[in-house]
Amino acid sequence: MSNNLLKGKRGIITGALDENSIAWKIALKAHEQGAKFVLTNAPVAMRLGAIKKLAEETKSEIIPADASSIEDITNLFAKSQEILGGKIDFVLHSIGMSANIRKNIHYTELNYDFYMKSLDISALSLHKMLSVAYKTDALAEHASVVALTYIGAQRVYPFYTDMSEAKAMLESIVRNFGYHYGKKNKVRVNSVSQSPTKTSAGNGIKGFAEFFDLADMQSALGNASADSCADYCITLFSDYTKWVTMQNLFHDGGYSTTGVSTEMMEKIS
Repeated sequence: MSNNLLKGKRGIITGALDENSIAWKIALKAHEQGAKFVLTNAPVAMRLGAIKKLAEETKSEIIPADASSIEDITNLFAKSQEILGGKIDFVLHSIGMSANIRKNIHYTELNYDFYMKSLDISALSLHKMLSVAYKTDALAEHASVVALTYIGAQRVYPFYTDMSEAKAMLESIVRNFGYHYGKKNKVRVNSVSQSPTKTSAGNGIKGFAEFFDLADMQSALGNASADSCADYCITLFSDYTKWVTMQNLFHDGGYSTTGVSTEMMEKIS
């Protein structure tokens, strides 16, 4: 049901690959709530995904962009403003990639070229996007930037390898750039730490299905769904959260503050 929470707002949504991705769900919800936006992803991801279907459904245009390229990001913000007819009110950063994880390389034996690529794509891309927007004055006053993250930034999950450092860096950028952009023109920058979610990326991690069930057992409310995460992000794009910034916001059913659940104790007893 639409409450027109984003009526009249213009946005950029990154990372929508297929119907399982959180960014895809957010795009659908943003459209439902009255927003106009452009979709963007890396050219290779666009060839592999179904983003054209999403663009048709949400009446959006697609701008291919390599998130590690300043040139591509500059073009993305310039073209987005041309297409949408004004400055940008919200940006979703849903970008992450680890070749080390894809190739099942153990944390103690990381390929450092892959490692640097993980940091560049998964974390520095946010800094680059914010830096370009800051320099070109692309974001409207009180605009909202939301980056998707995971609790692996604070805790050890052996399967998460170099993405743990990438997400920790991402969250640091949220805090630091959030300060500067807030001072500049009240732009707010936050990250949402989502429950393990059955996306294409998540399902590609070895042992993910078993961990998903354990996290669900450990959470007071159970794992938060991708649809629920989309709803939460919409509130962060809306005017109802104008004074929330520089925060890492856990959307995980209480998992992040639960020591051990009774279900877990019963399982191992």
